[in-house]
Amino acid sequence: MRGRPISRRGLLRSALLGGPALALPGCAGDDGPHRRLTLATGAPGGPYHAFGHALAAEAARTPPHPHITPVSTAASVDNLRRLATGSADLALAMADAAEQALHGAAPFTAPARVTALARVYVNYTHLLARADGPVRSVADLAGRPVSTGATGSGAQVLAGRLLRVAGLAGGRAVREQRLGLAESVAALRQGTVDAVIWAGGVPTPALSALARQLPLRVLPLEAEAEALRAEYGPVYSAVTLPAGVYGLTAPVTTIGVGNYLLARPQVPDRDARDILRVVFDRWRVLLREVTAGARLEPRFAVASGDLPLHPGAVAYYRSVYG
Repeated sequence: MRGRPISRRGLLRSALLGGPALALPGCAGDDGPHRRLTLATGAPGGPYHAFGHALAAEAARTPPHPHITPVSTAASVDNLRRLATGSADLALAMADAAEQALHGAAPFTAPARVTALARVYVNYTHLLARADGPVRSVADLAGRPVSTGATGSGAQVLAGRLLRVAGLAGGRAVREQRLGLAESVAALRQGTVDAVIWAGGVPTPALSALARQLPLRVLPLEAEAEALRAEYGPVYSAVTLPAGVYGLTAPVTTIGVGNYLLARPQVPDRDARDILRVVFDRWRVLLREVTAGARLEPRFAVASGDLPLHPGAVAYYRSVYG
């Protein structure tokens, strides 16, 4: 379902004034030592896995040393289900999948009580094909084998919506192959898929390595970005893959989707605040292996759409803005 269009200024005002939409009741307080918190990340080799392990390492060396244990998962949808069941305390997830979980929309069967700590960076949608292959436009995907992301990933949620707004449903549907990043790269190299849909930071190392071995075509998605934003709201935006990445000789417009660092409401407020101190003190390290040239600022981080901020996050952002 479509998210409410909320401005960053409105979010900041609500956060600083303690607006009721940003804090859920019944959350744990500050008593006792730091808990050991499990962070659901993603598959090895992917950006969530890299970010999660970097966050755990930086937290371990940054006073007061919040305890974070990263675990490998299938990424966004899997992570949100783990939060809902309590098998993870923290998680990384794409914004569109997180809002689906919040509202109980498919592929989720019931609303999930999840809160945001921060919007940490933006995923860039990559629609890649071999430069010498038959796919030269989005329309060329019709009836062809396309990797649309692993089962349980946010990339698969995005791919499904992208293909639908592009008119690639029914008789024009693609032959979806549910592959993770490593498997997608191998399949495109071997020619068992004609295209790959992937959402991640820029550059994604595995795709950079592929581009050095195999000339790639990166398809523009400006029209699809506008269509997704019109239907689902500001969770989607148009962003630009810069010239130079993946052998691009000119910039390419594509679809941007935010990534959230999430927490169960039961995570103690102090732990949430201390984790955010690590995130903002060490963001250069955390984003170094995820997305080049990105910055993390509180005004960006509080833009969590429909998702309420965790009360500990509200306290942290209040402290930042006095």
